[in-house]
Amino acid sequence: MARQVCIIGGGVIGLASAYALVRAGCEVTVVEARETLGSETSFANGGQLSYRYVAPLADKGVPLQAIGWLLRGDSPLKLRPRLDPAQWRWMASFLNACRTSVNQRNTGHLLRLASLSQDVLQRWRQEDALEGFDWRRNGKLVTFRNHGTFEHARHKLTDRLQQHVLSAADCARLEPALSGSEFVGGIYTPNEEVADCHGFCQQLALRLRASGRCTFRLGSKVTGIRHANGSVQAIELGAEVLPVEHLVLAAGHRSVELALPGVSLPLYPLKGYSLSVPIGEQHQAPGVSITDYDRKIVYARIGEQLRVAAMVDIVGFDPRLEPKRLALIKRQARETFPLAGDYEQAIEWAGMRPATPSGVPLIGVSAYRNLWLNLGHGALGFTLACGSGQLLAELIGQHSPSIDMQGLAPRAA
Repeated sequence: MARQVCIIGGGVIGLASAYALVRAGCEVTVVEARETLGSETSFANGGQLSYRYVAPLADKGVPLQAIGWLLRGDSPLKLRPRLDPAQWRWMASFLNACRTSVNQRNTGHLLRLASLSQDVLQRWRQEDALEGFDWRRNGKLVTFRNHGTFEHARHKLTDRLQQHVLSAADCARLEPALSGSEFVGGIYTPNEEVADCHGFCQQLALRLRASGRCTFRLGSKVTGIRHANGSVQAIELGAEVLPVEHLVLAAGHRSVELALPGVSLPLYPLKGYSLSVPIGEQHQAPGVSITDYDRKIVYARIGEQLRVAAMVDIVGFDPRLEPKRLALIKRQARETFPLAGDYEQAIEWAGMRPATPSGVPLIGVSAYRNLWLNLGHGALGFTLACGSGQLLAELIGQHSPSIDMQGLAPRAA
């Protein structure tokens, strides 16, 4: 008998989970509080599928570097301390993870998951002819303005990641839009990809609807989860009670509101911003994905627009667009790629990325035997979505997972 699975959350994580489960023969219901799918954190993220650049933010030297950032007016990091115990607990855990050994261990966990995710997306594209979301394998170039950070990055390279060190002249030859830039060099990874996350969500939704095995409950806010004897029994949608056989929490940082006793969800929203800049025939936008390492800005050409994304704001749940932050991104983007697109017509966006202090997501069963978690992917949600969904489907189906789950399984409260 096919398993019946209810998923709370209609972003890229929830939809990729639903797609993997339907492919495995399950009957799925996706419950989403908004009237549309993929419309919050998945809507206008950076678009880079960076399978080999997955090191967590928490690392040795980051706290000291962060202090320097906070003293600058053009800092990529913004901290607004609040009278919120969750914020302080998250930051304390983050500081505890800022050690070289911890960073290396967590990077290993993320690399395993990222490699699986790339393989799963390729399988879906080939076997299911999944398309229509501006996917390209265009490579990624991390560029450096500072000789010190460039040398530090060079010494961290490993052969297994197939990365190449380029001089400033090499960077300009690879990507002509960089001609005349202030970068001193770069590291190029040819097998990285780019795509439209929101478009990907819409394509998954189309396939799920056509499957006959997936039902969507849009505009339905989950107000409670009923449980007894170590399992969940139903979700409450206001006055309506919906029984569940298996329940997946994939609602990003909003999942914290639904956490049950004994379930630890160490999530905090890290606010990021993006510009979607229209590209006309007269413009010279980069075709290769670019990461400006020193300014912490990413650039990705997605169809006929240049997606410019940046910032980590630790300010609580505040989805408002902040004009000063967006103006800073636009100014720096214009300085780097002045001819890349029509910046005056750029569409502005802000999203709340649900992050764990370690940077490693929570994937697997919780303290309740039929409550599953797929949470905490931070800025890597799109990159890790397909692999995370595949693992979840395997675990719910009681199959051996495709990769070692060490470091990924949820921790007890």
